[in-house]
Amino acid sequence: MEYKPSQIEQKWQQNWSESEAFEPSEDKTLPKKYILSMFPYPSGRIHMGHVRNYSISDAIARYYRKQGFNVLHPMGWDSFGMPAENAAIKHKLHPKKWTYENIDYMRKELDSLGLSFSKKREFATSDPIYTKFEQEFIIKMFNEGMLYEKKQKVNWCETCHTVLANEQVVEGCCWRCDNEVEQKEMPGYYIKITDYAQELLDDLKKLEGGWPKQVITMQENWIGRSEGLAFTLKLSEETYVKLGESFEGFEVFTTRPDTIYGVSYTALAPEHPIVKYLMENKLLSDEKIAQIEAMQKMPEKERAMAEKEGVDLEIEVVHPLTAEKVPVWTANFVLASYGGGAVMAVPAHDQRDYEFAAKYNLPIKEVVSAKESDLSKEAYTAEGVLVNSGEFDGLKSSKAKVQIIKHFEAKGLGTKQINYKLRDWGISRQRYWGAPIPFIHCDACGLVPEKIENLPVTLPDDVEITGEGNPLDTHPTWKQCKCPRCGNDATRETDTMDTFVQSSWYFLRYCTPNAQNVPFRREDVDYWMSVDQYVGGIEHAILHLLYARFFTKALRDLGYINVDEPFENLLTQGMVLKDGSKMSKSKGNTVDPDALIQKYGADTARLFILFAAPPQKELEWNDSAVEGAFKFIRRLVDRADNIVDNDLPKIDHGTLSKEEKTARKKVYEALKKSNEIYEQRTFTFNTVIAATMEALNALNQQKNPQVWSEGYFILLHVLEPVIPHVCWELSEKFFARKNFVPIPILEEVFEEDSITLAVTINGKKRDEIEVSPSASKEEILEMAKTECAKWLEGKTIVKEIYVPNKLVNLVVK
Repeated sequence: MEYKPSQIEQKWQQNWSESEAFEPSEDKTLPKKYILSMFPYPSGRIHMGHVRNYSISDAIARYYRKQGFNVLHPMGWDSFGMPAENAAIKHKLHPKKWTYENIDYMRKELDSLGLSFSKKREFATSDPIYTKFEQEFIIKMFNEGMLYEKKQKVNWCETCHTVLANEQVVEGCCWRCDNEVEQKEMPGYYIKITDYAQELLDDLKKLEGGWPKQVITMQENWIGRSEGLAFTLKLSEETYVKLGESFEGFEVFTTRPDTIYGVSYTALAPEHPIVKYLMENKLLSDEKIAQIEAMQKMPEKERAMAEKEGVDLEIEVVHPLTAEKVPVWTANFVLASYGGGAVMAVPAHDQRDYEFAAKYNLPIKEVVSAKESDLSKEAYTAEGVLVNSGEFDGLKSSKAKVQIIKHFEAKGLGTKQINYKLRDWGISRQRYWGAPIPFIHCDACGLVPEKIENLPVTLPDDVEITGEGNPLDTHPTWKQCKCPRCGNDATRETDTMDTFVQSSWYFLRYCTPNAQNVPFRREDVDYWMSVDQYVGGIEHAILHLLYARFFTKALRDLGYINVDEPFENLLTQGMVLKDGSKMSKSKGNTVDPDALIQKYGADTARLFILFAAPPQKELEWNDSAVEGAFKFIRRLVDRADNIVDNDLPKIDHGTLSKEEKTARKKVYEALKKSNEIYEQRTFTFNTVIAATMEALNALNQQKNPQVWSEGYFILLHVLEPVIPHVCWELSEKFFARKNFVPIPILEEVFEEDSITLAVTINGKKRDEIEVSPSASKEEILEMAKTECAKWLEGKTIVKEIYVPNKLVNLVVK
């Protein structure tokens, strides 16, 4: 039988489409599996990373369908975002036209891979119906106090005319255009994700065993829970007067209250109100003001990694326990967004404070003593015993922390506090191609949400994208509207939403196909959620996954769903590399999936991508391995002519030859391995594929037509999730696809007639012997000595070692 991939693949892709083969059943009594891969941005063409991601999830979905599960395996498009505007400028196309044309093309590309997606549930996040429900969520969050507007310093890219998250600032430059980012104060909308910080942290325990440890750790660190002492450092009398009696002091937070007696300076963020007062009232020299202004211009992320710099503010605070005067500085490592923008500095016991103190010749006071401490070289940050700490001298650090917090609370000086590094989620973006934020500014009523019945607030089509400013802001009529509350003339909000909002709930929308009046039906979500297996890149470990977890909890609290966590299990696949580096057009090391499929077929592409490396590891592209994958499929098709039975034949194992038994064993080993990698969720497809290759080779070493038939019945079942087209073709032709059901494993095939043991003399292998599994140790040793007689001539055996089922070692002299 000749292998013609294009004919086979077109035939089955058409069959699957016409028969709606992969649409899940509406019968909610069936056991379910929700398999989801992260949906793509419609950039125009798929790349090999997409092929890998979707081949993995498709294999999982196909496996569970054969196991009798009702499988939801959907696909959609994360279609809002800046690249569409950049393309609009470059190609003089409307972002909407560019986006939806790309979706049409990429859909055909994904179809050509034979991916078993539910086509009835497909959508793009830029569809008006999707925007409608997203805006409804935002309004309800606002009404419940979960979303608010405030002014804040943000990372502003003048070129892209948009706010950037800290993660989007790379070495002081915009991640998209590579131009310098500045700090700008402007109003924006923030979702109170910090209200969920503890729950987001606690519920990570529910994900242990289902999520990679690395991802859980990354989220724990990002949330950044810390317990400590919060207290106020009061200004000295002289400073109080100097600052025009406008400030009494400032609050600080420390996770090391045991080091409180070691405070030798304090530091404020360059944006702190006290620093601003000093600058505005010219209470500092022009040189110092210029230094502080330079710090203010640097984004927080870059500032945190920069060399420690500071300016003496020439003011003082009073130590709450010793009444000593402590100098106040401003420093680039103090962030306005964390801990109130003020820190107490203990150089002896914090390395950052130590480096700053050493640079500016500030005092370093030891208050935690230990043998291994050497303050002439570095700060001592570990446990120790308190010294120079008044009544707390002699206490161990851990005990001192508790006692000092109690002391502060008893004296009314401070309180125990829990802090988080996690900040509220700024969702405002100053761009056109995004979901409009559904608020209205009214001179009489203030900030007013649009009425739910007026949603969606859609984008105007008659815009020109020039790259300068926000087209919504400059549109002649779009932002002009009536206030929903009082009816007066008002102005529509022109900011659009961060695209992470769209990807934070798309998995819920899939649960109900094409719902028009609700975002999803509760009974559908109750049945399908949580996602049983989520597949995507490690680069989404923090933001997307954290926001999706938060959104799920927020929608639960708004009464939409009964789900706490969206993704029960997570697989983060590695990148596809070529010549040792990530594929990219700029490096000229990309592989075009379309060309690959045209030359070899989709099954070859899928086989290579799943065989080359375990899914969690990086995959190095290898042209010869692609050729090898094609040859294996061709060999599989060619040898199918050996099949004689149209069902799973009944075979008397005891009457078979050694080669026939070996072939059966290899076939069932492949089946066993296949079940294991899915059920244990290792998804090491490479091991299963290797096992099927071994089985095919073993089948070729025997000539029993029943063993051939059984072998193909099982191997086509095992390989169907990986190379579906050819497996459907052969299974349909020879077995009427009766093999696409769970197949029991026959333990009889694993029973050995004989065992091969290595025989070593003084640890060096000299021979092999074949023995009965029931042979005694004495019989095995005697046989080993007989077979190796020539190696034992003139020698004395001093020790005989038998390792069951492995080897015999004879020690001689």
